[in-house]
Amino acid sequence: MTIKYIDKVNIKGKRVMVRVDYNVPYDKSMNITDDTRITATLPTINYCLKEGCKIILVSHMGRPKGKPVPEMSLRPVAERLSKILGKPVLFIDKPLGDEVKKMTDALKDGEIALLENIRYYAGEEKNDPELGKQLAALCDVYINDAFAAAHRGHSSNDAITKFVKECAAGFLLENEIEYFKKAMDNPQRPLGAIIGGAKVSTKLDALKNILSKVNYIIIGGGMAFTFLKARGLNVGKSLLEADLVGSAKEIMDEAAKKGVEIILPVDIIVAPEFDNNSPATVVPADRIPDDMIGLDVGPASVKLFNDKIKSSKTVIWNGPMGAFEMPNFAGGTNAVAKALADSGCLSIVGGGDSVSAVNQSGVADKISYISTGGGAWLELLEGKTLPGIAALDK
Repeated sequence: MTIKYIDKVNIKGKRVMVRVDYNVPYDKSMNITDDTRITATLPTINYCLKEGCKIILVSHMGRPKGKPVPEMSLRPVAERLSKILGKPVLFIDKPLGDEVKKMTDALKDGEIALLENIRYYAGEEKNDPELGKQLAALCDVYINDAFAAAHRGHSSNDAITKFVKECAAGFLLENEIEYFKKAMDNPQRPLGAIIGGAKVSTKLDALKNILSKVNYIIIGGGMAFTFLKARGLNVGKSLLEADLVGSAKEIMDEAAKKGVEIILPVDIIVAPEFDNNSPATVVPADRIPDDMIGLDVGPASVKLFNDKIKSSKTVIWNGPMGAFEMPNFAGGTNAVAKALADSGCLSIVGGGDSVSAVNQSGVADKISYISTGGGAWLELLEGKTLPGIAALDK
């Protein structure tokens, strides 16, 4: 693809629309509980401010299904961004049309406006060209900096690009693209993948795609039990996708043909119930009792995984090693996060749970790159072209 980045486009003094992803969590009092996605866009916003642009920000929030839902308003985001920047952010909650056009046209150089939740419009998720045209009328240049929404082809990241002559990617989107290319297109080897999470079904396409790229794959989390079953082992009451045992076996057979090592847990922390306070025991992976549930990888598995990570030059990670949302079963996930942080390799973490685990482990500052996208990052792993990125290919 031939995608321009923001610093290769003349935006000086122009009306610049930036598609951001400010789909941040609120508590019941409409207070933002995590502003990571807001702060991630600051390099792009600050660059636009330095260039004296009139900035119009566009984002979605939640799934209001094409109509206004007060609990999904972006007003708290405008207030938080204003505090972070130390300057006013005009919040525009009027419907798109002449009045909004007048308000955005009246912006002076270096001023910022944030439009209300774009998913209040039914046309957004339908990729309606008319909505794209309405948004395009507000700007001279369009910048997409919303990687976490790039796997959706919507009006604010696809249709709009048909009506704005100058389109480019912001610095956040640039980082996502370039780090992924470093890991997958021309990596320093050995290149490893750590794939975890609950289900094989959500990672099957990603596993198939990366088989031709990586040197090894560590498999943990609930999905590991489908692979252990495919090796003929008993998994007790652990999470199992019985209909995908055959697929897991195919992946292992294909890996063997390609010389890719599949590394499964060698011991498991089991408990009678899916409960933080359920009494836990460590058992070998080939001796899981019938009445027990596997909830985390054991210490021998952690050592095996850590040794592999230490010998790597590049590692990508998606998905936790166990039921890390319960403190008593978060040990394996936290240990992998720390091993990755201490390894000195190029480490790239993507997917909501993996990012939470890295933050929870307190090692986020030692990870080379933490992706802001969950579904979008997984689709890149699957080898898919993301509509929001493809739309910038002029």
